[in-house]
Amino acid sequence: MRRLLVVLNRSAGSGDDPAVEAALGALRRDADVTVLMTADETELVEAVAARGDRRLVVIGGDGSLHAAVRALDRAGGLGPDEPVGLIPAGTGNDFARALGLPLDPVEGAGVVLAGRPRPVDLLRDDAGGTVVNAVHAGVGARAGAEATRFKSRLGTAAFPLGAAIAGVTSSGAPLRVEVDGHVVVHEAGGWRADGSTDVLMLAVCNGPTIAGGTPLAPGALVDDGLADVVVCAATGPVARAAFAAALLAGSHVDRDDVLVTRGRQVTFSGPPVEVIADGELQEPVGSRTWRVEQHAWSVLVPS
Repeated sequence: MRRLLVVLNRSAGSGDDPAVEAALGALRRDADVTVLMTADETELVEAVAARGDRRLVVIGGDGSLHAAVRALDRAGGLGPDEPVGLIPAGTGNDFARALGLPLDPVEGAGVVLAGRPRPVDLLRDDAGGTVVNAVHAGVGARAGAEATRFKSRLGTAAFPLGAAIAGVTSSGAPLRVEVDGHVVVHEAGGWRADGSTDVLMLAVCNGPTIAGGTPLAPGALVDDGLADVVVCAATGPVARAAFAAALLAGSHVDRDDVLVTRGRQVTFSGPPVEVIADGELQEPVGSRTWRVEQHAWSVLVPS
């Protein structure tokens, strides 16, 4: 019988969710299940390190998966030969969508029990962090932070509301962006001698969508060894509003003030800006580098 360690995010209130109970019931019919509810990273790392032969299963969204993958990495157990089970139970579930995982909890449990491993990429930063789906610097981070305040009440509707608030209060920053060692010069942002340009948002994406299906990087693939990089220079108030509307429709990539490229390593520098990785807001930083580690781990997907 399969032995599983199922992790739940206590701070997200997932333990009281009927969908979680349905998923656990389906798992317990065919597996030996140990459930861990935690909101503490140290506790999570210790539990993952002591899991023995139990397979790690996450019931939650991108934030919960982010925390579990980071814990598995720190415990020395992250790799393509130890697939992680994911049963989507978050607000956005964007990484699950990219993998084609069912959003129904019982069907998701079935994939955990009978699915096949799919190797996927991971973004690592120079501060020891990891990114599963996407990381944003600038207005994207502020939008995510604003949306967090409303998610419990509004669900996915919190994301456009957060974006609207951030669009009014954020006007961009002069950032130097490099992809694979080459400076990304955005003419629409007005570039300077140091290679910086006025940037509203920098996004480094492993998966194609954010915020419950918004196609930020429509062509991104989770296993191709490349990050899709989106640089938006729409810093004026009218341009910001137009960009937000185009983003929801997925047509922002055609705008003159939006540049999309791909690479294995992405670096930015400039004045301190907020960064949000898989929905987790971080302290403002003046520089950061992310690199793609191809097929660093694997997820169970439908056979």
